[in-house]
Amino acid sequence: MNVLHDFLKKRLKYLNLIFNKYTNFDEKTFISLQPKGKSKGIALISYIAEPFFLKNGQSIPNGHTHFWESLEMANVFLRNGFSVDVISYRNSIFIPQEKYTYFIGARTNFERIAKQLNKDCIKIAHMDMSHWLYNNASAITRCLELQQRKGVTVKSYKLQEENRAVENADFISILGNDFTAGTYQYSKKRIFKLPIPSCITFPEPTEKDYEAVKKNYLWFGSRGLVHKGLDLVIEAFQELPDYHLTICGPVNNDKDPDFEKLFHKELYETANIHTVGWVDVESQKFKNIVNNCVGIIYPSSAEGGGGCVITAMHAGLIPIVSYQASVDVDDSFGIMLKSNSVEAIKEEIIAISERSHGKLREMSSKAWQVARDRYTRQHYSIQFERMIHETIADIKNKG
Repeated sequence: MNVLHDFLKKRLKYLNLIFNKYTNFDEKTFISLQPKGKSKGIALISYIAEPFFLKNGQSIPNGHTHFWESLEMANVFLRNGFSVDVISYRNSIFIPQEKYTYFIGARTNFERIAKQLNKDCIKIAHMDMSHWLYNNASAITRCLELQQRKGVTVKSYKLQEENRAVENADFISILGNDFTAGTYQYSKKRIFKLPIPSCITFPEPTEKDYEAVKKNYLWFGSRGLVHKGLDLVIEAFQELPDYHLTICGPVNNDKDPDFEKLFHKELYETANIHTVGWVDVESQKFKNIVNNCVGIIYPSSAEGGGGCVITAMHAGLIPIVSYQASVDVDDSFGIMLKSNSVEAIKEEIIAISERSHGKLREMSSKAWQVARDRYTRQHYSIQFERMIHETIADIKNKG
C-alpha cells in the first residue's frame, strides 16, 4: 500500500523539507511537503508528527493507529495535489505564516491555531475520543463506582484537558461510531466518521479448537484501566473460577499503581486470571494468546473507535463490548452488554461459552470478516479522501 513512509523514502530528493533549529524531532519541529506537480493549496496538519521523522529502515510504530493515520492524512493531501505542513498537536508556539486551504488538527491547540488562520480556511477538528465532557464524566463515574464497591479511591488516568476545538471548527471528523458522534451532536456541525485502521491483520483462524478455548477470554487495552472496565472484568472472573481471563495492557509497568495495588491478588495470585502486561501485537506471544481465546471483553466507559477491540476482531475474537466501546456489533458475531456491570459480564461470558463449537466458529469467522470489511487502512484512506472532497463541496454550496 502506498503510504507516506514509502513516499518519503522514494522521493526524498524532490521534497522541500523545512526544519527549524531542531535537528531531531521534538514538539516544536515543523515539516513542509510538496506534491509532484503544481500545488492546489496548502493543508496544515496538527496531529502526530513523530512518524514523519522516521529514519531509513525504521517501521511505523504499531503501538497506536494514530502514527499511520497522521502519515496517511498527509499522503491523501499530497495525492490530491496539495502542499502539506505538519506540526505536532503539542506545538504551543506555532504561528501560521501561510494562507491555508485546510486545517485539520487534534483537540490540543486547535482553538489557538484556528483563530489565527485566514477566514476561508476549511477547519476540521479531528476528534479521536468522545467529547471531553462526556469522557471526563464517564471516567470519574467509573472511579466513583469502584470506590463504592471496594472502599478505595483510585486516580483516573483518562481525564482530558478542556478544549473548544469543535466550537472553532467548520467540520468534525471522529474515529468511532454513532456513540462517539453523538457526544458531538450538540454542535450541529457535519460529522465524518472515519474507521479505525488496524495496525495489523491476521489470517482467519480456521484451525482453532473452539471446544478447547471456549472458556478463555481476553481483556486488551491501553492506559486507563478503570475507565476501560478492567476492574469489572476481573471481578466477574473472580466469580467464575472455571473460566480464564488473560490481561494484556499496561498493568505492571507503574502506569496505574493504584489499580495494581488494589487488584494485586487477583492479577498475580488468582489461578484463572493471567496477567501478561503490555504485548506487541505483531509478536508470536500475542498470536499465541489470541489463538487460545474465544473472545475479547471490553466494557469501556467512553471510546473513539475501540482500536483494541478492532485488533482482536482481526484475529477472529468474538467481541463482548459496551455501547460506549464505540464498535458496532450485532448478534451474528458479537455481544453488546446490557449494562456495564459485573453481573452482565458474567451472564454473557457464560452464554457465549455454552454455544456449540460450530456456532463459535461461525461467529469468529464473521467477526474476522467484519474487521476486514470495515477496519483497514485502505478503508480509512477512502473515507478520509471522501471527507476532503465533500467538505469543499459543502463550503461551495453554502457560499
